[in-house]
Amino acid sequence: QVQLVESGGGLVQAGGSLRLSCAASGRTFNRYTMGWFRQAPGKEREFVAAISWSGARTYYATSVKGRFTISRDNAKNTGYLQMNSLKPEDTAVYYCAAEQRLGVTEPGDFSFWGQGTQVTVSS
Repeated sequence: QVQLVESGGGLVQAGGSLRLSCAASGRTFNRYTMGWFRQAPGKEREFVAAISWSGARTYYATSVKGRFTISRDNAKNTGYLQMNSLKPEDTAVYYCAAEQRLGVTEPGDFSFWGQGTQVTVSS
């Protein structure tokens, strides 16, 4: 089992930045792919970014590429999502997730989930 707790969400104006954190506990964090997803009201949960065990490989949704950066610090059992140039359409609950398989980006592929943190971007 892996327990995940997100933090860092909040209210920010368009063009601003936020950094989300995902603290992991339980089994060895560095053996898990970590992903970030988001879900806006009335919409399905969608992929945002993912990072491999070592951090060597990263994957991004087209909508966030160039604005968001995913990273991890395995020594601290923590993952991050740096979000810059935020837009109102980025407003959603953001979730981190973990999965032992590599190269996964679909919500259904991830086994462990945090409770989510709200990000609201005002125009």
